[in-house]
Amino acid sequence: MSLSFAESFLGRLRSVVGSRLLLLPSVRAVVLDAGGRILLHHRPDFRLWGLPGGHPEEGEALHGCIVREVEEETGLRLRSLEPFGFSSSPTVETVEYPNGHRTHSFALLVSSREWEGTLLQCSEESLEVRFFERGALPQELLPNEKRTLEAFFEFERTGQFQLF
Repeated sequence: MSLSFAESFLGRLRSVVGSRLLLLPSVRAVVLDAGGRILLHHRPDFRLWGLPGGHPEEGEALHGCIVREVEEETGLRLRSLEPFGFSSSPTVETVEYPNGHRTHSFALLVSSREWEGTLLQCSEESLEVRFFERGALPQELLPNEKRTLEAFFEFERTGQFQLF
C-alpha cells in the first residue's frame, strides 16, 4: 500500500526540518524488457523522465524499497535484482526539488530483467511509463539518472561495479 508523502518517513522528517539539505539512502533501478529497452517514467514533480526509485521507509531494507518503488511508479513487480553501482557524489546526487526541498542521495543502483505485471498508464507517481530503445532515450532526463544510465552501460561493457 502506497503512503502519501505526509505519511512517509521523508514527509514526517520534512515537517520537522523543512527544506534543509537531507542526506538520504536511496535506490534506483534500470529495468529492461526482453529486447533490452529501458523503462522510464515521466515524473510529475520535475516534468522530466527518470528511472524508478526512491527512499526507504522506516524498517524497510533497500531491496524491499526498490521493489515497492518500481511497482508504485510503473506497475511492474521486480523478480530479480543485480547491483551494478553506487552513487554518492554530491555533484551528481544533490538535487533541489521544485518545492525547494534538497537532498543528497546515497544511491544503490540495480538492474532487473525479470519482472511481472502491466505498465501503469498514469498515476500519482508517473505521468507516463514506457520502455525506450537505448538509442532513443529522451533528452529530458534528470542529471543524476542520466549519470546512472551511463554507469549501467559501463557496467554492461566491463562487468565492473560502478562507484561514483
